[in-house]
Amino acid sequence: MAKIGFPAVLSSVIFTLYNLADAAMLGRLPETGAAALAGIQVSWPFIWLVISFVTGFGSAAVTALVAQHLGAGQPREANHAMNQLFTVSVISGFVLGIVGYALTPNIVSFLVSDASVAAEATTYLKVIFLGLPTMMLPGLFFHTLSATGDTVTPLLINGGGTLLNVLLDGALILGWGPFPKMGILGAAIATVASQGVATIAFLGLFRRGIGQLRLDRNALRLRWEWMWKALRIGLPAALGSSAMALGFVLLMKIIGSLDNAKFALAGYGSADRLFGLLFIATNGLGIGLTTMIGQALGADLKERARELMRKGVKALFLVLIVETVFIYLARTPLVTFFLPHEPEAIREGVRFIELFSAGMPLLGVFFAAEAVYRGSGWNLSMMVLGIMRLAIRLALGWFLAFPMGMQSDGVWIGMSVSNIVIGSLSIPFLLSRRWLRARIHTEKASDLPVEN
Repeated sequence: MAKIGFPAVLSSVIFTLYNLADAAMLGRLPETGAAALAGIQVSWPFIWLVISFVTGFGSAAVTALVAQHLGAGQPREANHAMNQLFTVSVISGFVLGIVGYALTPNIVSFLVSDASVAAEATTYLKVIFLGLPTMMLPGLFFHTLSATGDTVTPLLINGGGTLLNVLLDGALILGWGPFPKMGILGAAIATVASQGVATIAFLGLFRRGIGQLRLDRNALRLRWEWMWKALRIGLPAALGSSAMALGFVLLMKIIGSLDNAKFALAGYGSADRLFGLLFIATNGLGIGLTTMIGQALGADLKERARELMRKGVKALFLVLIVETVFIYLARTPLVTFFLPHEPEAIREGVRFIELFSAGMPLLGVFFAAEAVYRGSGWNLSMMVLGIMRLAIRLALGWFLAFPMGMQSDGVWIGMSVSNIVIGSLSIPFLLSRRWLRARIHTEKASDLPVEN
């Protein structure tokens, strides 16, 4: 699990460092730092909502189908699944980008009433939606290669794109060298440009062929029998991902309605990036666990899959405990690094870490369950748990914040309690044997198109 997941861990480290650098640069903008950081924090959940159905569907289907077909010794079927989902991602990226750009003013007015935050969020969202296809395709290629056990190639490409993003951030946000200081507009342009470079690199590799996978003209034509299979596997994950994204949009609405919305959003934004550090190891190990579960089930090695599940859960749980203790002890200087001139935002970020930390280890159990069920291709149970987690988070957070008058403390407590509850409920799903069934069915060679 560590061998497969370690390159993904390094990729997450690079991406997290980018997020930290992005936040630090925006937080240091004179006069607009808190508003810019709050603007990005408001924007991302809606961007996630727009693309989550397609990416959730694509990543779940491609991971299960590619891993299980390869485990069963069926590389041609694995390649066909990847090509089908590539076509879906390209079409969806263009359509959703146009719709999102047109709806940006309505989206921002719904999410936040603070004029300075709204202006920053509008600028950011419009640029991101124009470049939306570049935000979708790297993820599809990443999950495809991870399903084969190759996490080094995605590390090199995504890592290079992320480092480019950091350099462009400095140039375009703060005006390094000959570039003008563009603030949040520069952050958006840097993100789209760097993702575009990563997309081009992935396209070049898959067009030439990498391992047993390559882009093929005939395989790119949509075949409904394959899409129906992918839909059955990926739809629960897509709905769960969309529900989670919608929940975070509504969470931003709740935080944006607090009495000190700007500082609560800025403090939460800085602390949220710090918690991204905690997920570096868990994300990488989860990818390794998903790949091995999928390939073990594809080869009909059920006891091997159960052994992987047990060891994976222990690893994710223990890693999150250690990381949470570290970030809790260093919470004040870490938050201050991002918002050195905003004491009220610092207080909010520190308080969020204090209240949210309690639920982190059990959240690791939920992450492990997601990895196991994603590898098996049975995603409905995790969709239900994900929706329950958000329902608890929103309902309890709103109740404590407004009727109970706890304001931001109520929101942070609601988020922590939701993680504790859902992490506990994940345990019986892991102990069940329902996930020990592969989703693939052997296809006849005549059922597949002739590849070029």
